Amino acid sequence: MKELVTVATKKAPGPSPIPAPTALPHRRLAPPPSPITPKVISALNDQRSTESHCCAPKIMSLFSSTLCIPTEKVITCAPEAVHRLSCDTDGVISVQSALYGRMDGETCSQGKPPNEISNTDCSLVGTTSAIKTRCDGKKVCELNKNVLGDADPCRGTAKYLQTTYTCFPAIHQVICEHSLAYLHCDEGQIISVYGADYGRRDQTTCAFGRPASQIQNTVCSNPTLKVGESCNGKNSCIINASNSVFGDPCVGTYKYLEIPWPMKMGPFSSTERAISCDDDSNVHRLGCDTGVISVQSALYGRADRETCSEGRPQHQLENTRCSQAGTLNLVKNRCDGKKVCEFRTHDVRTSDPCYGIFKYLDTNYTCLVTIQHVACEHSYANLYCDEGQVIFVYGADYGRRDQTTCSYQRPPSQTENVYCSHPTKIVAERCNGKNRCTFRVRNSLFGDPCAGTFKYLEVAYVCNCK
Repeated sequence: MKELVTVATKKAPGPSPIPAPTALPHRRLAPPPSPITPKVISALNDQRSTESHCCAPKIMSLFSSTLCIPTEKVITCAPEAVHRLSCDTDGVISVQSALYGRMDGETCSQGKPPNEISNTDCSLVGTTSAIKTRCDGKKVCELNKNVLGDADPCRGTAKYLQTTYTCFPAIHQVICEHSLAYLHCDEGQIISVYGADYGRRDQTTCAFGRPASQIQNTVCSNPTLKVGESCNGKNSCIINASNSVFGDPCVGTYKYLEIPWPMKMGPFSSTERAISCDDDSNVHRLGCDTGVISVQSALYGRADRETCSEGRPQHQLENTRCSQAGTLNLVKNRCDGKKVCEFRTHDVRTSDPCYGIFKYLDTNYTCLVTIQHVACEHSYANLYCDEGQVIFVYGADYGRRDQTTCSYQRPPSQTENVYCSHPTKIVAERCNGKNRCTFRVRNSLFGDPCAGTFKYLEVAYVCNCK
């Protein structure tokens, strides 16, 4: 019988790693750590290597000294076994080394005759590069020996695949197909992209309003260096998430682009931007890995001739003073206080502000660290602050966005509708300015946005000093 063994080891010298600040229900946030300032980043950038990761290795050394990032090691014995790298915390994979071959007589030696483990100087050239290309920048990466091709570095020797990697502190930016990725840094900083992937790995991301046939293929992966090649070393950069730029790794599947960024240790909020060309099928996606959405500005119209101009005749780009009134409030009502918000441009299109002009939706938002509270239907929501503080609600939503929250012993028919969203101001009206606020979550208070579905209330709030 063939050996199907995967060994995962973790080496974490020194103190335990310090996690980045995240919002947890009912928890009070600790003061932020000392910020990595533009001056520090700029100094690192001046010494950056010429690799495609730009200043990433230099920044990693800084994070390693302050956060004690552990090193992970995965060893897979059988060539057909799944080799899995993963980062559970707010981080992404950064492969340090990889070996396919044999370097000692002990690893994966169980049941092997001496002649199959005697060669301890066997390694396939290019293994590290192949694994880095496939896995760098992802939170989870699964593969097997087949990704390395058919080459055999030492015939007759029992080989294994061994990868050493770290979980680099980072956040993810996700851009739905046909939207624009806007990457930017603060003054004095430059972009450093770890890696990027264009495809689909789940059925929920960038899925709003899409037919099932376009989101069912979740084994569509196309690691790409094009984002780094276009953007590394710049202060800002715009990339079109489309087949024309990245190719089509899975025809008929609606895809998205994933880009990992260095995690900001301070301040508490970061500014993000989402741009979607006007099309009834395109998904406009706002998302926060850490914190919740707070929309700062939103434009439906056209403010320049370059954005969403590909393939458009000049007369459709001429009017650069085109803006639909009320767009900001529409987007804020939909998205404020959520971790992820997906919708289509026609959901906020109330009129045509400039007939004959090709328009787009451009949203700027920040990710604010808040206290997040979830209360199931028919339960009581209890919002509270420490003494001397009062509640301020950023946003609240009554409905259902997944099949797992508030689902215990509920029949599938009551949890299958995950497109039930009802942003509400009722919580803010009841609770803002109070030290404690308790109320029952039910349809009689919030209305019923999806009859027959068991719902829950999500609230994002902070505690301000009086």
